[in-house]
Amino acid sequence: MTNQLSDLPNVQPDQFDCPQINRLAGPTSSHPPRILLLYGSLRDRSYSRLVIEECQRLLHTMGAETRVFNPSGLPLPDDSDDSHPKVQELRELAIWSEGQVWCSPERHGAMTGIMKAQIDWIPLSSGAVRPTQGKTLAVMQVCGGSQSFNAVNQLRVLGRWMRMLTIPNQSSVAKAFLEFEDNGRMKPSGYYNRIVDVMEELMKFTLLVRDNSHYLVDRYSERVESAEQLMARVNQRSL
Repeated sequence: MTNQLSDLPNVQPDQFDCPQINRLAGPTSSHPPRILLLYGSLRDRSYSRLVIEECQRLLHTMGAETRVFNPSGLPLPDDSDDSHPKVQELRELAIWSEGQVWCSPERHGAMTGIMKAQIDWIPLSSGAVRPTQGKTLAVMQVCGGSQSFNAVNQLRVLGRWMRMLTIPNQSSVAKAFLEFEDNGRMKPSGYYNRIVDVMEELMKFTLLVRDNSHYLVDRYSERVESAEQLMARVNQRSL
């Protein structure tokens, strides 16, 4: 390997890794995929919640174990500390999950503050645990008017920032108030079919990724940094 790296003087040979397919062929989990679902409205008839409930039914039928987080009572970020019960509940669910679904209404051309607050309360790291890194994510939105993709585009940016593997497919339900029966069930439509597509794809990606996520998100820069920190600690003089 050292000889092969002769043209890369800036690379640390002991931390450089050539990705190999056989590193992805480890043991596979047998438990149902664990999916956390978040929605972004507290209205009594919240269409983002109704979409999430449809997603939950689909995921159950596909063999997943699911949890839906109710954001009611979650404080604004920085308006409480992380010992708040709702914050603890959300963080525990984030760690528990292997994949997530985020669905927000579009309000003033953006995701809602309720949706953003939930994501803001999930830290990038908590001690040695990264609650979202390497986990799959599906993004969805509901619209009060014509179809838009502002919220899902923002959710994709956040998913990348949270180091999640956001699946290619997504859903945006236009004029959501027309797409549900009085009992809260979604009517048959192309929008409903797209939601089935998204959940099917999320399940496939979760099954593919969950046992390989540590390898997939392992980074050269972080290995270098960890090695340097270790050397500094080992070589420090006793006080």
